Amino acid sequence: MMAVRAVNGGSLFRSGASPPLLTFCCRFRHFSSSPFRRNYELGLRFPIFCCENQFLGYGGGCSRSAHSLVDCVMKELAARHRRIKVRANVKMRLTSSGELLEDKLVNRELKRGFLLEFKKDSDRILLGIAQRPDGKKNWMVYDQNGVTSSIKPQQITYIIPGEENFDQTEISKFLEKAQENLDPILLEIAWVELLEKNTLVTAEELAEMIFGSAEPLESYSAHLLLSKDEIYFTVLETKGFRSIYGPRPTGQVEELLRKKLAKEAAEKELQDFVQLLVSAKAKPAHAKPPKSSWIVDEKIQYKIESLEAYAIDACKSDEQRKTSGMILKAMGLTKTASSALNLLINIGYFPVHVNLDLLKLNILTDHSDEIIAAAESLLSESSDLDEMNRKDLSHLKVYAIDVDEADELDDALSATRLQDGRIRVWIHVADPTRYVEPGSIVDREAMRRGTSVFLPTGTYPMFPEKLAMVGMSIKQGELCNAVSVSVVLHSDGSIAEYSVQNSIIKPTYMLTYESATELLHLNLEEEAELKMLSEAASLRLKWRRQQGAIDTSTLETRIKVVNPEDSEPSMNLYVENQEDPAMRLVSEMMILCGEVVATFGSCNNLPLPYRGQPQSNIDISAFSHLPEGPVRSSAIVKIMRAAEIDFRNPIRHGALGIPGYVQFTSPIRRYLDLLAHYQVKAFLRGESPPFSAGQLEGMASIVNMQVRVVRRLSSSSLHYWIIEFLRRQPREKKYRALILKFIKDRIAALLLVEARTFSSYFAVGLQASAWVSVGTQVGDEVEVQVEEDHPRDDVLSLKEVIRN
Repeated sequence: MMAVRAVNGGSLFRSGASPPLLTFCCRFRHFSSSPFRRNYELGLRFPIFCCENQFLGYGGGCSRSAHSLVDCVMKELAARHRRIKVRANVKMRLTSSGELLEDKLVNRELKRGFLLEFKKDSDRILLGIAQRPDGKKNWMVYDQNGVTSSIKPQQITYIIPGEENFDQTEISKFLEKAQENLDPILLEIAWVELLEKNTLVTAEELAEMIFGSAEPLESYSAHLLLSKDEIYFTVLETKGFRSIYGPRPTGQVEELLRKKLAKEAAEKELQDFVQLLVSAKAKPAHAKPPKSSWIVDEKIQYKIESLEAYAIDACKSDEQRKTSGMILKAMGLTKTASSALNLLINIGYFPVHVNLDLLKLNILTDHSDEIIAAAESLLSESSDLDEMNRKDLSHLKVYAIDVDEADELDDALSATRLQDGRIRVWIHVADPTRYVEPGSIVDREAMRRGTSVFLPTGTYPMFPEKLAMVGMSIKQGELCNAVSVSVVLHSDGSIAEYSVQNSIIKPTYMLTYESATELLHLNLEEEAELKMLSEAASLRLKWRRQQGAIDTSTLETRIKVVNPEDSEPSMNLYVENQEDPAMRLVSEMMILCGEVVATFGSCNNLPLPYRGQPQSNIDISAFSHLPEGPVRSSAIVKIMRAAEIDFRNPIRHGALGIPGYVQFTSPIRRYLDLLAHYQVKAFLRGESPPFSAGQLEGMASIVNMQVRVVRRLSSSSLHYWIIEFLRRQPREKKYRALILKFIKDRIAALLLVEARTFSSYFAVGLQASAWVSVGTQVGDEVEVQVEEDHPRDDVLSLKEVIRN
């Protein structure tokens, strides 16, 4: 029974003869959203039911437009709702009439023709008709989709009462009619009344209460309302196919409603975001929204950044993972990092060739406004502490030799011949300490980065670009501050004398390795200084080999990507042969500078990052059967011991064949080189070095961790773009490859040294692996073709071309 108070203190009781609650729900509003009104003339609350401006009472009505009858019912129920908040415990073993719960849970025996609801699987609940038993307990059921299947008793969730020979063609129509009855307001009204009376209910009783009938359709509609409800009722007990429901306490309902509203709002936000994704995905590449448009709104920004984190396996919280999963599911995609990546590419948020490692490794690519401002201040305001002690070397012919795309030029070379015929070489190194002091904000940022990052798609400098390029870098035809290392060589290539001093230079030439090599081959009389540098390099190489140096020269690949944001950017591939005359010249001069600085530091007790490599006692003759160059170098490097570093005294560098070595020639690009400059420059000024050996060791530990991360990034980026380069080549293209070693059985590590088609040749310089035929040995040359290439997955599969 459900009672509703009426005017004059009387009550209108719903009974078997009373109209059901559904009758009064013609027009209404949510009860909790309307304020209470009182009939002040009578001094009583009263409900006024209104449908199309007609006042409805029991059995009839008269015109009444002042208030909605349903609104008043809702208000009265809300008043009761507040009055009984203290009543929370509705779980009881007896119903309000004293009937035992067990009596309400008496099951009906399943028979042929019964209409029932059952769980098809975890996601689907279907209606079906029992056909016949299937074994001892199971039943064959014909469902709403026209499929007959066997189900277990525990799959049955409800047997519709009163339907014993249901026509299977009527299932869909029955279900449609039941769905039309599912008005949650009815459930809410019933909840208020049942909560007040502290009454439990079955589906059939609820049907009688809200529909005025417990016929099959109404009972099933009530069951659907209860089984799908997550707010007002809870299952107190279930036995077989029947359940008893009790109204939840008011506080619990309020909390569940709050959560439901929040969930609905979140779902609406998700739907709106998915529509943005769908719209962006459908647009052509030139019309896709810019990346910046996705971060204007905070909620959109959170979702897009969650997807980004999911794509690079860098979610910071379970909430980010959950958000990304919901977005991918709503887009009909699998919950994988690759799905998130492809989605971000398809909407234009990521370029096609986005560098995932750059994002995953959290590499710094831009400098903050604070650092840029500090750097510009240094350019305009800092003074040169060494101005009075700089030696003017601007009369020397100075060669700066580097790769053609180099932005930061750290070093340059000069040479003169003494009257006794010996050669004096000068290694001029850029002087960033002219601007940057230890411990300054710009210095700390450089230490945090550890090194400049050089990728096929661009460079991310250790110092702000303007400071590095305008202030620190060596520039052709301009007076530049430098630290110059002067070395006079004996005729055998050993060091006769040296000096380290602050200087001013004026670079004459800015040469690429290719152009420097060409000048050397031309042997021009006016470039005698370059020839002297080459002669000095040859002397040094000969001397180092006599000291046990190990030649590990090989081929190194570089690739320059133009417009990397494009889906098909242009690429230029370069392969550097370290035996190239100009590369050998520069390499020897850099090693010579490192040896001199190590000697200078040792003589003056300077803590420096002294690098070395323990003598490996490698018998080079054991590799004489291998061809000189990459094959022999690869075999030797495999057995060499790891390099070491000491901060107090030089240690022998066995691989270079010198007594000590300090990296000094790239202070704009490498932070440890900058540390060496701080120490040396302080000594030249007559000051104590800014860092002790222990401090250097701690700083180097931090920097080297970052350097290893950058090396990993550089390697993976280079590999990606080389595979992309090969992917674009014709499938019929053949490549010459050298066998470096055998990995397992006949699977060999190869070095691709050249590609050829019918009309063109180009060097590659990429290491890969492939199965090679029986009889081939390390050092042999084979011909291969690309069989499979997937840059994103780092997959390059080669196959040997078998000659007939």
